[in-house]
Amino acid sequence: MKRVLITGGAGFLGSHLCDRFIKEGYYVIAMDNLITGDLRNIEHLFKHPNFEFYHHDVSKFIHVPGELDYILHFASPASPIDYLKIPIQTLKVGSLGIHNCLGLARVKKARVIIASTSEVYGDPLVHPQTEEYWGHVNPVGPRGVYDEAKRFQEAMTMAYHTYHGLETRIVRIFNTYGPRMRLNDGRVLPAFIGQALRGEDLTIFGDGTQTRSFCYVDDLVEGIYRLLLSDYAYPVNIGNPSEITMNEFAEEIIKLTGTDQKVVHKPLPKDDPKQRQPDITKAKEILGWEPKVNRAEGLKITYEYFKNLPRERLFDEVAHRDFNKK
Repeated sequence: MKRVLITGGAGFLGSHLCDRFIKEGYYVIAMDNLITGDLRNIEHLFKHPNFEFYHHDVSKFIHVPGELDYILHFASPASPIDYLKIPIQTLKVGSLGIHNCLGLARVKKARVIIASTSEVYGDPLVHPQTEEYWGHVNPVGPRGVYDEAKRFQEAMTMAYHTYHGLETRIVRIFNTYGPRMRLNDGRVLPAFIGQALRGEDLTIFGDGTQTRSFCYVDDLVEGIYRLLLSDYAYPVNIGNPSEITMNEFAEEIIKLTGTDQKVVHKPLPKDDPKQRQPDITKAKEILGWEPKVNRAEGLKITYEYFKNLPRERLFDEVAHRDFNKK
């Protein structure tokens, strides 16, 4: 039985990856320090004979006994609220964390896939974004802690690939959504749905003409799985190219939830990307992958998940968790 380590395994994406690899017959080791992850995302796996959980910070030395075939480095804060509150931890997981994972992979002779992000393109001057675009990033701006952590992570991964001959893969993830997102994580989709369910006005930052492209989590996991098992070592965009403005998206959420909330506008945060749309030509050609779930279908599933959360979670999670300021 092949063994896989998934860092950030209790997070939104990490937990769905745990499910997929269990389903595919792997022995799964999830690792998470729970600073943004949640054990409720993986508690259904605790009694599974092919699953175990390590409560550990990947920024510190990693030891996993036994053989490992694959390492998926998905540990990182991934929403603006998180990485603005814990900037140093965000930088450490993208630098010390990837160094530890790559070192472990060398010892175990394992293949590594890293979760990079569309944020490596910054506020792009090229649209849609191809993997050859080098980006437009402010390294000293508030978002730089996340953008540069991911850019460094890519550079470190490629260095291990070229210098040590390590088998590595890089996935650049665009906006993703689905069940298990945190209502309070600051990203637009859970924010809109949470506001609608609580009867609050929907908040748009900026004039609402900025765009995003949302990919349903099952589609994303399929793309990651195919990339891991491919022979391609350079970055690949995985996302849904169906682009929508925030004004249009707010109207979709109001229609989906059957509410009549107003939309209110607040100032756009510094360095917030104005456009975000993946060019997925490489994913189509190399992996035979493209998204299957349209936004209407994916939003319906996601809304049902949020709607069925215990009412106290809907309101408790409005207040963002306090992070340890180490």
